[in-house]
Amino acid sequence: MARPVVINRKRGRGNPNWGKPSSIPLLPTEFELQVRRLQLTKREYVTSAALKAWCQRNRNRLYVPEWLLEEWEMPVDIIFTLIH
Repeated sequence: MARPVVINRKRGRGNPNWGKPSSIPLLPTEFELQVRRLQLTKREYVTSAALKAWCQRNRNRLYVPEWLLEEWEMPVDIIFTLIH
């Protein structure tokens, strides 16, 4: 009786780039862009009236750091729609 032939082949399963750094550039959030426009340092975030007003208008639809919302005691609406 003949023995079966076993061939070692690497199967092409899974993502070969898993765990490697992404080559896609990370884009800044709208919050980060606003901070740049206002030329603020992280220490100035809490005291900036312009940033606070921007966050008040956009807190339900754009990223605003949680620690900053907590500092200003600004609640975020969990259910928010653009249709009024």
